[in-house]
Amino acid sequence: MRRWLVAGLASAAAISAVGLARGDFVRTLTGPAAFGDWRIDAPGLRFRITPADLPAPNASPSTSNPPREVARPQGVLPKAPFGFAVEVLAKNLSQPRVMRTAPNGDVFLSESGAGRVLVLRGADETGASADVSVFAASLDRPYGIAFYPPGPEPKYVYVATPGQVYRYPYKSGDMVSTGAPEKIVGLPDGGGHWTRDLAVSADGSTLFASVGSLSNDADDMKPLAGLEAFRKTHALGAAWGPEAGRADVLAFKPDGSGVRVFATGLRNCSGLSMQPESSALWCVVNERDMLGDDLPPDFATAVGDGKFYGWPWFYIGDHEDPQRGKDRGDLKGQVSTPDVLLQPHSAPLGIAFYNSSHFPAKFRDGAFVAMHGSWNRAKRTGYKVVRLVFDNGRPTGEYEDFLTGFVAEDDAVWGRPSGVAVTRGGDLLVSDDLGGVVWRVRYIGG
Repeated sequence: MRRWLVAGLASAAAISAVGLARGDFVRTLTGPAAFGDWRIDAPGLRFRITPADLPAPNASPSTSNPPREVARPQGVLPKAPFGFAVEVLAKNLSQPRVMRTAPNGDVFLSESGAGRVLVLRGADETGASADVSVFAASLDRPYGIAFYPPGPEPKYVYVATPGQVYRYPYKSGDMVSTGAPEKIVGLPDGGGHWTRDLAVSADGSTLFASVGSLSNDADDMKPLAGLEAFRKTHALGAAWGPEAGRADVLAFKPDGSGVRVFATGLRNCSGLSMQPESSALWCVVNERDMLGDDLPPDFATAVGDGKFYGWPWFYIGDHEDPQRGKDRGDLKGQVSTPDVLLQPHSAPLGIAFYNSSHFPAKFRDGAFVAMHGSWNRAKRTGYKVVRLVFDNGRPTGEYEDFLTGFVAEDDAVWGRPSGVAVTRGGDLLVSDDLGGVVWRVRYIGG
């Protein structure tokens, strides 16, 4: 077991007090202004994008604009709202992605680039060193993590790779797996979007796994002969050919039996989370590229059983995809519109509902989303953590900047948020797979 030093930065110098100084005034950008770019980002700034705001396809050119990756400038920290401190919890990681907090407070982290699942102990102990242990290794790009059964004493840790869901024996406090992994479910693989997240229903009866598409816009999927017969035996909006079984959320029993398609048309649902109040399954989705700077929006949404969310024939409700829509006109009127639209090409990866009383009251009804950042946009967007705004457990359609500052200049970034988790004590953790860091955001008052 190795020990990594936690950088405790509890002094006033560590407090990010930028943008809207105390959050007393809320500014919401709507219409064209909500499409913005990184230069307007600031903690507390809100955005609201609606289906009526969408431009026509290809209203602007599609730009290949990947970021230039640079080292974090000396002394620079991400910017959080007034009264919050930002600290380094762990560093020197290889592509840290999904994090899940165990009932005993340990934080499990998928270190996708190293093929490992780590355990971080002491995530709530400010200024102390954190114990870090390798729970499982020799995995192909591990990503999703789930504890089963839900509750105080899980007996298994489930881990998803691009082609498989594994189950490891677990008892509270284990920092190293005590048994060999058991193969539970095979997942559609073969390239393309490889992130596979996991979630467990509140009653423990069902596990969910997200499977992203093979391509941007079903690029090699040909029109199907015998479509009517296909429709009778497949889920609404199911794809075929090289995209068969892709762009879906799957559901299955804890032992791996009873695999079925839960929802379709979700191009790349990279993050899953259960909403505590409603027990609804939520996902954050990377929509397609190459339709212009401001189309289509990425999104976060509650995912309904048997629902179809559009890809590749439609986007954001009944907006017809210019390359594909005419192939499936029969689906018009059957496309579910997402709950919260996000700036196009922001690339949301992780989502976590906030269920603690540690943060001020305004932060307790909603979810945090990690945005990995754009490449298919002339003006860079994403590269931040935002908060989905809820009112009495229901999304308002707005979202709010929470952690920003990862972009150094127009063409250069030093961090890319990839995952979010809430510690047992109520701090927010953010994994940054460019910096190889896990950040801890604490509320210290103000």
